[in-house]
Amino acid sequence: MKGNEIACVYASGLGYSRPRKHQKTRIRMDAVNPTPEQLQKVLADTPKDQPVVMLNLLRFRDRANYKEDVPERTGREAYSLYMEEAAACVRSVGAEVIWSGRSVGSLIAPPDESWDQVLLVRYPSIDAFMAMIESPEYKGVVKHRTAALQDSRLVANLENRV
Repeated sequence: MKGNEIACVYASGLGYSRPRKHQKTRIRMDAVNPTPEQLQKVLADTPKDQPVVMLNLLRFRDRANYKEDVPERTGREAYSLYMEEAAACVRSVGAEVIWSGRSVGSLIAPPDESWDQVLLVRYPSIDAFMAMIESPEYKGVVKHRTAALQDSRLVANLENRV
């Protein structure tokens, strides 16, 4: 980049570009799937011997956007199909959905940020999560998630040890 142009992309999926030194402009960046760089960073930063709870913030498309020809369905319907088909993948690595619900609104968030559903999934470790997303079975069903979502956040969290 040249001169004062600086671009920063944050893990939250929001970026800021600064064409002038003191002016901030918010740019919306929808995110559906993690990049290899994001996966590597989380892998490197997460202890291997602790459970990980993945916070999923989900915004559905009005109409699912599949690459192949499939029956028309809403984003929420496509995500339900993903959850149904991915359930065996989740169980196979010892993980479990610990909470799922519809979002009703944000009290503290940017004004244009809203979510349709929130999901918490506990994995025995970050390695269990990686084993799941790299499995051929999961790779066969993730197309429903990708087609379903307009935007999402996937945040890895460690539980506090008391």
